[in-house]
Amino acid sequence: MEVAVIKYNAGNIYSVECALRRLGINPVVSDSPEVLSRADKVLFPGVGEASSAMNYLRTHELDKVIADLTQPVLGICIGLQLLCNHSEEGNVDCLGLFDADVRRFVPQTHGQKIPHMGWNTLHNLQGPLFKGVAEDSYVYFVHSYYAPVVADCIAESNYITPFCAALHKNNFYATQFHVEKSGAVGVRILENFLAL
Repeated sequence: MEVAVIKYNAGNIYSVECALRRLGINPVVSDSPEVLSRADKVLFPGVGEASSAMNYLRTHELDKVIADLTQPVLGICIGLQLLCNHSEEGNVDCLGLFDADVRRFVPQTHGQKIPHMGWNTLHNLQGPLFKGVAEDSYVYFVHSYYAPVVADCIAESNYITPFCAALHKNNFYATQFHVEKSGAVGVRILENFLAL
């Protein structure tokens, strides 16, 4: 199975590579349209800033490449946000594959820190990505922006407000949490994605 990781100007790609290697997969990290299009599975991870990431994707025409992919695609963290319609981070239009607008967390009390960082639970799990994953499982988050709960939401979490922890539409899947840093639960979700 050929697994590709999209190469662009966002960090944390190496940890996703390592997680895949632990599962016996040697991914190719690439921004080549040919490589991405022929891969059996594509991962779109990243840590970064939405407007600069979108500028890079558009400049390198990766926005069109990603939108045209027909195999299973998994966005992770900012990958989820960039697959949505719009982000408040840099006030930028994104890829529009999920009908959601990404918002910044607004603290309601002094103790609510931004970014939301650490372990939090998942609720209302749906679909094949969460096969064998229990309700209220803990996963690892690092984010200041979130997608609200929308029709394509397949898992929810709660920090300051309920938000969408995972999305699914057609061949596109995405998690706001870092599957590669979420222990055994993250491993199971990655295995489920690779088995799609």
